[in-house]
Amino acid sequence: MGRYIGPWSRLDRRFGVIVSGKKSAGRILSRRNFPPGQHGRLKGRRRKLTEYGLRLMEKQKLKFLYGGLREKQFKRYFEEASRAKGNTGQVLLQLLERRLDNVVYRLGFASTRRQARQWIVHGHFLVNGKKVNIPSYRVEVGDVIEVKPSSRDIPQLLENLENIDPRSIPPWLELDKENFRGKVIDLPKDVQLEIPINLQYIIEFYSRV
Repeated sequence: MGRYIGPWSRLDRRFGVIVSGKKSAGRILSRRNFPPGQHGRLKGRRRKLTEYGLRLMEKQKLKFLYGGLREKQFKRYFEEASRAKGNTGQVLLQLLERRLDNVVYRLGFASTRRQARQWIVHGHFLVNGKKVNIPSYRVEVGDVIEVKPSSRDIPQLLENLENIDPRSIPPWLELDKENFRGKVIDLPKDVQLEIPINLQYIIEFYSRV
């Protein structure tokens, strides 16, 4: 399955929660709190899902929350998490959090994970002094992520940094806003997601397919 290229407001309305990461999505969702499509408003309520549908929905929410990962890629993360020691759901979140596009987003350089991915692909970020243009690059403790000097005048990036709330930076990351730099000081623990997601349902989904 390819990457989703449609309007993300439809996804927010489909799931009933904000997976797009857009600040304006909350206002749109409150005004149009019904499923997308020709008959979404007429049907009003969201239809009751089957057991399979509930588990599929949770898996899709997590995929899109992290920028719309492809199914093959997301399943690889799950398989790696299921082989690791510890709680599979928490390990899965840790793997997703350590993606470079997520780190750029968590540090406040980008307003959404999709924006972070685009900027990484365009070569605007360095990891330990070297350009990395792979959004799925996995960071390690001690890695330094910084904006390339020639990219530090991007208006949207400057606006993002200006508006960042220091309290929103997770404890496993450290931001040096003045020098356009961040550092991984620990591995992510007790990951707090922006929306409620039932990780057990995701585990059960893959155990049945």
